Amino acid sequence: MKSRTNVKRFLVDWAAVLALLVCFIAFTAVKGSAFMSGSNMVNILRAMAINTVFGIAATITMAPDGFDMSAGTLASCSAYVFVSAYLWLGMSLGMSIVTCIFVTLIMYQLTMFLILVCKIPDMLATCALMFVHQGIGQWYIGGGAVSTGMKTSWGAMPARTALSESFSAIGRAPWIIIIMLGCVFVAYLFLNFTKHGRYLYAMGGNKEAAKLSGIDVKKYRYLAGMITAVFIAIGGILVASRGSSAQVMCCDNYLMPSLAAVFVGRTVGGAEKPNALGTMIGAMLVSTLENGLTICAVPFYVLPAVKGAVLALALIAAYASKRED
Repeated sequence: MKSRTNVKRFLVDWAAVLALLVCFIAFTAVKGSAFMSGSNMVNILRAMAINTVFGIAATITMAPDGFDMSAGTLASCSAYVFVSAYLWLGMSLGMSIVTCIFVTLIMYQLTMFLILVCKIPDMLATCALMFVHQGIGQWYIGGGAVSTGMKTSWGAMPARTALSESFSAIGRAPWIIIIMLGCVFVAYLFLNFTKHGRYLYAMGGNKEAAKLSGIDVKKYRYLAGMITAVFIAIGGILVASRGSSAQVMCCDNYLMPSLAAVFVGRTVGGAEKPNALGTMIGAMLVSTLENGLTICAVPFYVLPAVKGAVLALALIAAYASKRED
């Protein structure tokens, strides 16, 4: 009986990794070198990079038991600011990145105000802010897009008419992969090897107990929000660079895959909490499934159902042990 329980526990704890291995074996058996080629592996890494960065943002938010439904819409605003600063205002690439992060941090103050001051539950506050971000972002870009050859939303000619090679390189391999690994590494170190990360996990485990132990829960929830905003801005920059423009709601569709990555990741190794390495594995699973099914000529409109199924299975695995308790 005990051995059966141990096997079940192992399967639950490592379900994501086992599923990833099964995906690689199955897709390789069906498509051979078309799936396992070096170029396709790079495609998977590029696809998972953006999901991973947004997943890291969600990981930081969820560590103290927060939840952000507006990350995708805010990232779209970040992309608008990034590209418009570079094209419309003629800023350098470095200043455009700094401006994007700064504006995202400013916009995230409203999220923190609703959650910490108005005491609105995270999900309700961020659901409302989804519409706020969409409205503000589309007002700023005039309801169109920010790309080369287009006038500004106020009708003026842009300072630049073309994107530099360095701008586009951010969204291509190897830089997009390096940035992803850097985000995972920073988040991993922060959450696991600093007192601030341990405080966030303590808040996620039991907020009242953390408060009674002397942790300033408002201060650390605010810290988590600011770090989340930085990762959201980085995600928006990657999307804009990869697409060489900032399209309307260009980042909105990354919300669900990133949440799936976090929930898959929290089951890896029996962590039972959001963690950076698990989120990366979850993002790889989602991206590998999408890539393999696309190569197998599965219609694109079926892919959202697959992502939803992955999220549902991740939730089942995440809460299976709690049901047993």
